[in-house]
Amino acid sequence: MTMTFVNLPVADLSAAAEFFRALGFTADEPSGDSVHLAFDDTTHLVLHTRAAFEAYAGGAAADPAAGREVIVGLAVESRQRVDDLVDRAVAAGGEPLGAGQDLGGLYMRGFRDRDGHQWSFLHLAG
Repeated sequence: MTMTFVNLPVADLSAAAEFFRALGFTADEPSGDSVHLAFDDTTHLVLHTRAAFEAYAGGAAADPAAGREVIVGLAVESRQRVDDLVDRAVAAGGEPLGAGQDLGGLYMRGFRDRDGHQWSFLHLAG
């Protein structure tokens, strides 16, 4: 089985973990300078304090207020689930990135989390 682990730096580990819990991620309690969250059986998010992330990455963390290093996109089972997750992100303090986009066989909506990292939830029709 292939598993994906997205690692991101955050300003406040507890607040960031609460934000993603509001979206339905399950989370361990923070362990030192990091916390592990699971979206499903194969997709995981590891949040780190900025210092811990920089030590782990071996260099400076990008400033999401100044530019984008990555856009995290997660596919879900329906358009309704896309809208539900983005609505939950916005209700938890995320920044909406406009209306959903219907691109033929792809529907997606985006947001920025509390730390400015850009996310998209998407549904692939088929």
